[in-house]
Amino acid sequence: MKLLRKLLLWLVVLPLTLLLLLQLYFFVQIWWWVDHNPDSTSFMRHQLALLQEKNPTAQLQFKWVPYSRISNNLKRAIIASEDANFNEHEGVDWDALQKAYEKNTKKGKVVAGGSTITQQLAKNLFLSGERSYLRKGQEFIITYMLELLMDKQRIFEIYLNVVEWGNGVFGAEAASQHYYRSNAANLGPSQAARLAVMLPRPRFYDKNPGSAYLANRTGLILRRMGSAELPPVRK
Repeated sequence: MKLLRKLLLWLVVLPLTLLLLLQLYFFVQIWWWVDHNPDSTSFMRHQLALLQEKNPTAQLQFKWVPYSRISNNLKRAIIASEDANFNEHEGVDWDALQKAYEKNTKKGKVVAGGSTITQQLAKNLFLSGERSYLRKGQEFIITYMLELLMDKQRIFEIYLNVVEWGNGVFGAEAASQHYYRSNAANLGPSQAARLAVMLPRPRFYDKNPGSAYLANRTGLILRRMGSAELPPVRK
């Protein structure tokens, strides 16, 4: 009987305790970021390690700027391109996920994602790039933590500052400097739309700026930007 209890402890209780402690860590870290800016993310650290395997002195291009110093053109372009229902959903857009699943099933391969801005942020902040049901489940939990503790504007502010925009390029300010030698505050509509379209495959488009898809999709996002709603201003 003692042996059975010990086995139960090691096989069930201990893993569950570790899992709960991990969730607590995520929760406390997100709570801290409500009014403190993250200086890096799990994804940023992973990409830096890869860059430094080839060049030990490599550094990321990254500079945090406040929400007010990022062009509304870029904000509207990203919402239009990545998450049109950002202001309405509670972290996960289940309709978009269903549509993406149906589209991928029809094509026989992954051609659509369906992840929201909040889900993308959850993944970038804490998780690896691997694809598994376990990782996706953890992504959902972190997503709802973000939505519980932060308002939409804060979620969007962090996203804009840490999302990848090229090989070693992170955040709106670094992307603006890298591609346009300009500040994020000064991005015009066409520049903003192009940056938004790059997001699903930033390293590819960094190396292939002449992509026909990039040009065509940029025109489409430009037309959609006018109807994109920004998050409510904080009170």
